Amino acid sequence: MESLKGAGLADPKCQLYMLFYYFGTASAIFLLRLEQTEWPPARTVLKTSCVVLFDIVAQMMNYTGASLAGPTIFAIIYSSVTAWAALYSQLILGRRMNARQWFAVCTVFVGLSLTVTDTCELGPEVLHGLVLIFVGSSMHGLFYVMSEAVMIVGEDKISVSQTCALQGATAALAFFLWQVFYTVPRFDVKIWEPMQESGTTLLVGLSLLGVFAIISFVHSITFFHTLRHFPGGATSAGVFKGLQAVLVFVFTDWIYCGRVGGEEMCFSRIKFFSLVTVSGGVAFYGIVTKEREKNTSRGYEEIGEADTIINIE
Repeated sequence: MESLKGAGLADPKCQLYMLFYYFGTASAIFLLRLEQTEWPPARTVLKTSCVVLFDIVAQMMNYTGASLAGPTIFAIIYSSVTAWAALYSQLILGRRMNARQWFAVCTVFVGLSLTVTDTCELGPEVLHGLVLIFVGSSMHGLFYVMSEAVMIVGEDKISVSQTCALQGATAALAFFLWQVFYTVPRFDVKIWEPMQESGTTLLVGLSLLGVFAIISFVHSITFFHTLRHFPGGATSAGVFKGLQAVLVFVFTDWIYCGRVGGEEMCFSRIKFFSLVTVSGGVAFYGIVTKEREKNTSRGYEEIGEADTIINIE
């Protein structure tokens, strides 16, 4: 996003980059030929496609906020998606959290509050970006829960690749229509002139947008696959979210601090404590959730063994 902004391709009203973002997600359709899985009924397909409407708004807020607030603040706040998903899972899917899970979620939000106190000193644009990322991360967590509900609730299941392909294609179509009716009439002023001012050629611009699409494809497939199939499930997803924040935090300070933007690109003690708190809370939530799942499954096994003994007697 920072590269797209520097190249003049990050106009928040045109949202050209989001078209390529969802093109990347929709590319999962090429994996369906390898899976050879049957499509669920039309009703399930329609629900899966409609769920992405939440993600369209969420990702518009997230990436617009990232262009305003910078990568470090984005990485810290975006790590809270796991905690938001936990809250929405309780509200929508009826899952109950124990005391340790609630402690982990509260820890995440304490870490986010540290980010807010640091950001208030960096100016209204950065603060505006922070608010967009905060709301967008919350809606993104809601999107994950609703997608999970479509994939696992009921008799008609839908695979990870099918979910990515359907949702990506639906969102890409919506952003394509937006480009036709809004961006194209204003292309010279909104896109072409900023590109020329920043010295961006057409080839470089398309290359940046193409890389953005590839990253989106990898992110979408691996995240949903991690939740459903990777050993550790929620634990792995939580740890990876924390790792993502750490890597973005470190590399942003290394590459951009003192070269691009202002203080939002640089390391600070409050950002460090916020990062540690949020990442630690997310990872701890994953660990205690996995332990709870093991204990629950062990309890079911013991009940099954007891029933077997009673039947034999």
